[in-house]
Amino acid sequence: MIDGQTEYVAIFGNPVAHSLSPQMHNAAFSHLGLNLAYLAFRVDEAGEAVSAMRNLGFRGASITVPHKEKIIAHLDEVDEIGRTIGAVNTIVSRAGRLCGTNTDWLGVVQPLSQMTELRGKRGLIVGAGGAARSAIYGLQRNDTQVFIMNRNEARGQKLAAEMNCTFVPWQAWDHLRTDLVVNATTVGMSPTEEQSPVPVHWLREGMVVLDMVYRPLKTRLLKDAEKAGCRCVSGLDMLLFQGVAQFELWTGKVAPVEVMRKALEEATAEEIP
Repeated sequence: MIDGQTEYVAIFGNPVAHSLSPQMHNAAFSHLGLNLAYLAFRVDEAGEAVSAMRNLGFRGASITVPHKEKIIAHLDEVDEIGRTIGAVNTIVSRAGRLCGTNTDWLGVVQPLSQMTELRGKRGLIVGAGGAARSAIYGLQRNDTQVFIMNRNEARGQKLAAEMNCTFVPWQAWDHLRTDLVVNATTVGMSPTEEQSPVPVHWLREGMVVLDMVYRPLKTRLLKDAEKAGCRCVSGLDMLLFQGVAQFELWTGKVAPVEVMRKALEEATAEEIP
């Protein structure tokens, strides 16, 4: 129940109407009896989100597209992980100072690690935004050789140079072989539900495929990958594990992982094809 003592956490981005973070975090707050509430706000400018947090005294926030990189300039502090990745998806208020970090990399690495040994593998990241940066960081931290593709080659090459990985031109699919692939773009999300950023013919049996998109739950990429005999990781798993880390930063308590997982599963139960 919200009362005069309730503290708030929020997700800021555009779009946010599809977000399942409120269901996940509010279920966890309720389970542990915490007087916290998680809300979703659509904002067009990163600075607007930070101003709202300062003026309303928010405990913390999740930052989603398109603000993960631009938000950095508005914060009081960014930790080493956030600076290295160059993108922030989590803000924690500490004595009035807004401190940024990134937990997306954990959302990538933890479910992938349950599927395969990452050390020594070859991984492809599709995309060159803040989500791609976190995936690159997480895989490199686990000794995976990273390749990136992006339709905007200049942006992709710039990211590859910044994060010491290999850029591959978009037309070079037939010349690339990797053990795993991560979709770090919004392709597959409304209104592109019938599209995939990865050619069907490139997918092969045994490959591990993670799609960060979780609405729809089974994207075109994951459907294609499943048919090709790949092992698939949905965006729901990434959402869960990055959210677990966020929860613990905001509350200082051990996250009720299974409660959070159940909330996500219930929220998407009718979406399973």
